[in-house]
Amino acid sequence: MNKGIAELLLQQQLQMFKEMGRASQAVLLILCVLRTVKAFEMEIMPAERIVAQIGGTLILTCNTTGCASPSFSWRTQMDSPLGGKVRNHRTYSTLTMNPVGVVNSHSYLCTVICGERGKKEKSVKVELYSFPSDPIIDISPSLVAGEPAPVICKIPDVYPSHHLEVLLKKDGRVLHEEYFLDDDSTNTETKTVTYTFHPMAEDAGKEITCVARLPIADMDFEPKERTSSQKLNVNFGPQNTIITASPSNSPMEGDSLNLTCVTQSNPPAQIIWSKYLAEESIQHLIKNNVLFIPRVHFNESGRYICEVINLVTNKTEEATVDIVMQGAPVITKLSIEPSTTVQEGQNVSIQCSAESNPPPKIILRRKSDNADTGTSNARSIFLPSVMFQNGGDYECVAENKYGNSKSEITLNVKYGPKNTMITVFPAALKEGETVTMKCTSSGNPAPVISWKKKKATGEFEKISKNATITIQNLKSQDLGLYECEAYNPFGKEEKAVELYVQARLEEPDQMIPFIIAFSSVAAVAVPAAAILIYVSRQAKINGSYSLVKALRLKV
Repeated sequence: MNKGIAELLLQQQLQMFKEMGRASQAVLLILCVLRTVKAFEMEIMPAERIVAQIGGTLILTCNTTGCASPSFSWRTQMDSPLGGKVRNHRTYSTLTMNPVGVVNSHSYLCTVICGERGKKEKSVKVELYSFPSDPIIDISPSLVAGEPAPVICKIPDVYPSHHLEVLLKKDGRVLHEEYFLDDDSTNTETKTVTYTFHPMAEDAGKEITCVARLPIADMDFEPKERTSSQKLNVNFGPQNTIITASPSNSPMEGDSLNLTCVTQSNPPAQIIWSKYLAEESIQHLIKNNVLFIPRVHFNESGRYICEVINLVTNKTEEATVDIVMQGAPVITKLSIEPSTTVQEGQNVSIQCSAESNPPPKIILRRKSDNADTGTSNARSIFLPSVMFQNGGDYECVAENKYGNSKSEITLNVKYGPKNTMITVFPAALKEGETVTMKCTSSGNPAPVISWKKKKATGEFEKISKNATITIQNLKSQDLGLYECEAYNPFGKEEKAVELYVQARLEEPDQMIPFIIAFSSVAAVAVPAAAILIYVSRQAKINGSYSLVKALRLKV
């Protein structure tokens, strides 16, 4: 275009400008200014350097100004694959990396060509990291105090791992540190830190914290530190088990008593109450931490055991308390050895024992005796070769300042018949009278009495099983030797009595009227008269009637 034509065109434009309205003039003026100011430029966003997280999305934008139809191209400085998708628009172009991977760790170069106006290039460096999530802590949900427990902390998909720092803390105190300075991983990796510690009972409820840091000084990203915590569930015990007694371990008889068992255990321990009995046996009571006795009695004195069991740790602990009741004595034993029923001649021991707090004074005696036969220092009576006189009721008396207690026991001594005696009534007998003979004897059990009479042959004939025999109308054939036998399972004893007649006649003729009178009365009874004549003749020889007892011992 020559100068003349240009001037002509300018004059035409000025004329047109004058003819325009003010608004049109302003628009035209602005367009002219823009056409003269804008130059061909480009920019890349983000500029120069970008830090991106692996697995995320990154968009690089190449933008132009001053070029109506630019041409865009992307490449890496090392001519590696782009690892992304390019989209060109009228005045800008984008390179989208989704997801961002390790292959995107490059410097990307954007080239823009704007026809005759030339070519422009800019680059941006993409730096990568991966720190996507908090650490994962793996601890057994059921630890046991004193036993080794591994703690595992996993840091997922970390990159670059040679910058990784991991700390394990317990309740704020560092347990373990680990660094990965020599790690040359070229991709994301899950890093694992394992540490074994020995939890204690006091660690229950405390926290184990895993702190993971990726402190890359020249990379701007957040967060550079991630943490995870987990509370410790430490199973322990039972331990420090104690028993408290309320109101005390020496209650008054009749009071209430609370025994409380306290222990330290996780999980809570199972509690079993029991009590020592004689001969080291154990009486199980209840499964509860509190043993309540509304009214205590003296026989509840003793040693109580609280056994605590942790079913998880499989450990057991015991605590004991001695309960001693205060009150009046209680007789715990009153016995006769070898038995309450013995045979005369055996050795016999009578024992009494009582319990109380304070200790009782014990008196052991036979009730029929006035004097004590035992004291608190001699709580037994020994009867060597016991006699029947030792039988009877024995009494044990125990006393202290709170009162006394009594108990009785009977010693039954078995023995054979003793002191067997025969009595005859009347003492002076006449023919024809009634004679009563009674046999008595002592023994335990009571002896059985029987009578025998000696016959002319010298043999004895049993005549009665009663203790008393009565002979009515005494005759000569009733005279002779009688024997009484007393018998029980432990022996027998015999006694004898002989009945016979002694007679005197001072005037022989005195018998004649008697005979005559007896004959006239008993004329019809010739045999009886003959007997009387015989007796009369004997009387003339021997004198008057008398009955003489002849006693002789025959065992």
